[in-house]
Amino acid sequence: MLNVLSLNNMLESLVPITRFNRGEANKIFDEVRESGCKVVVKNNVPTCVLLTPELYKMLIDMIEDQNLFELAEERLKQDSGIVYTEEEVYRELGIQPDGNDEIPMEYGVDFE
Repeated sequence: MLNVLSLNNMLESLVPITRFNRGEANKIFDEVRESGCKVVVKNNVPTCVLLTPELYKMLIDMIEDQNLFELAEERLKQDSGIVYTEEEVYRELGIQPDGNDEIPMEYGVDFE
């Protein structure tokens, strides 16, 4: 789906604002569903980008992944070299190793 964003497809993705003014919004939205992306231009200047929800989510996920990667790299640079065993982590968090305890909410992870 990233090929939607290639320079070759950009010219095909341009939509003059006058098409909206002529009542072609539904047709433009159908084109977005087909192509994934359209760039709306006004006076030959890009004013907004229309994306499918799937492409939008993919781009947001990519940004979040990049942010997490940069955070991990920064943490690795600041690594103190201290290593904790599984038992030490369980004890610190008050979790029994049998896995039947719930993880306290402040340590919880959202698994979507």
